[in-house]
Amino acid sequence: MVGDERYGLHQSLVDRFGERAGDSLFVFVAAALAIAVSAFAAYSSGQPLIFPSLGPTAYLFFESPMSRRASPRNTLIGHFVAILAGALSLVLFGLLDNPSVLQEGMTLARVGAATLSTALTGGILLLLRASHPPAGATVLIVSLGLLQRPSELLVVAIGVVILTVVGWAINRMAGVPMPVWSARD
Repeated sequence: MVGDERYGLHQSLVDRFGERAGDSLFVFVAAALAIAVSAFAAYSSGQPLIFPSLGPTAYLFFESPMSRRASPRNTLIGHFVAILAGALSLVLFGLLDNPSVLQEGMTLARVGAATLSTALTGGILLLLRASHPPAGATVLIVSLGLLQRPSELLVVAIGVVILTVVGWAINRMAGVPMPVWSARD
């Protein structure tokens, strides 16, 4: 962790407990709070508002909150592009009505969908200057059919928004000036 990314409570924890323990404690508590809020929203709504790629997103928010990759802009654009690329690949490879890879197994169509969607996501995000590595997991969640119905994709998008707002709020309440929209790095 870069020393110039420590502010407020995060810096206080480092001052009190040392670099390694202070950084670890801040990330531990902040990530736990963010994921707990997202998980509670999922539990309360009965919707899958929490999914695997939100873990690395939360980690980025608290480990490197001033990074462009952790900015709300890159987070939202990254996951939304991934959702769209995954859905487009499902359409192009005729997989919209197929069961997920867990039920159907890996087919050549699924290989194509996973390959194309991952490549599209990476390429588009670089063109948009909106790199967000956790989006690589979101695109596979969609293109492998784990969440693929339009209603499920909407829930994934809502889950990203919830975590982004919560992560931003936790950082700001802790005195970390995470950007409102985009970072400069």
